[in-house]
Amino acid sequence: MKIALVSPYDFSHPGGVVNHICSLGHYLTEMGHEVRFIAPASQSVTYLGDRFIPIGKPHPIPASGSIARIAISPMLSTMITTMLDKEKFDIIHLHEPLMPMMCTTVLRMSCTANVGTFHAFDGKGYYAAKPFGNLFFKRWFSKLDGRIAVSKPAAEFVNKHFPEEYTIIPNGVDTEHFHPDVLPIDDFCDGKLNILFVGRLEKRKGADHLLKAYRRVKEEIPDSRLIIVGPGTSLRGKYDRLVKKNGLKDVVFVGFTSYGELPRYYKTADIFCAPATGCESFGIVLLEAMAVGKPVVASNIAGYASILADGVEGILVPPKDDEKLARALISLLNDEPLRRRMGANGIRKAAEYDWKKIARKVLDFYVEVLKNKPDHRETFSLRKIIMEKMSSLVAESRRNGKTNRSS
Repeated sequence: MKIALVSPYDFSHPGGVVNHICSLGHYLTEMGHEVRFIAPASQSVTYLGDRFIPIGKPHPIPASGSIARIAISPMLSTMITTMLDKEKFDIIHLHEPLMPMMCTTVLRMSCTANVGTFHAFDGKGYYAAKPFGNLFFKRWFSKLDGRIAVSKPAAEFVNKHFPEEYTIIPNGVDTEHFHPDVLPIDDFCDGKLNILFVGRLEKRKGADHLLKAYRRVKEEIPDSRLIIVGPGTSLRGKYDRLVKKNGLKDVVFVGFTSYGELPRYYKTADIFCAPATGCESFGIVLLEAMAVGKPVVASNIAGYASILADGVEGILVPPKDDEKLARALISLLNDEPLRRRMGANGIRKAAEYDWKKIARKVLDFYVEVLKNKPDHRETFSLRKIIMEKMSSLVAESRRNGKTNRSS
């Protein structure tokens, strides 16, 4: 099977959707399928070789409390049409399929089977705008032959705007990469109890609430440390000032770390903390921490609660509640046997989301879509013939115009 995995986001910039697509493509390739990755890219994506097809240059656009790096060039239609005519995919799998302009343009030009995965969970989603959303997005939504949501919250959110049947196939975790036998970071193996945060330094990720809670933690457990891993520059200065204002010690901002090093940071942690304020449809960082055997303290938001059971793999606390966040961290830091039990439960839970299992579910979904969709190769060829005929007519019209002027 020849499969296109389409991302609207900059493929050279780390993010949950891009990581999801990379992992899915890896395991589909391992199953023997021919996979192409289609996305805008601000830099060369050399690790995928000729399997990566760059389309357009991304531009940063504010979206849902984050920055979406998407392509908005008017030349996308021409580039995508040429690419689709050449590749002739069996399945086109679009991630965030209604994100302008990459995915909506692919949908508009596609004459093959189209599958869409909806990742977002946000009350201010880009397709929620009216009447523009109704007029524009519903037209392309109708071209989806199969619809996937990564979680029940994600399905409920998109269903408010586009009522339809959605198959829930969650994000996966690479348990061959994230596992308990990795080596920790030596610099942090000094006997202190480590709390780990992993995520972009954006307001919705809640690092400011963790810093405020950590002030209380440090008072009761002086021999503790907070490690913050993740890129971000706009809020870094604010967080540095917050640390200095409160006189906090043992707060380490690591910044961006590679995918290869990330499991070692989880291994170094005694507790993983995810204090996001909302807008999370899933919790891939929770699964990564669980796979390494770490207990989790996380906000009790829909995306996180869908995979973490309170009191089993970790503790759920109300979002933005600094006091309850601090109490949960303190109670768990003071209870090593409980941390171990929760960590063991987390390993078992993460195994249910192993990427090999998730990729198989996606492949089975492709097969069902193809069974129920007629072969559109004749339509594909007809479209090409029509486009060639139109080009010929335009060229002939121009030639006639020049002839008339010269007369």
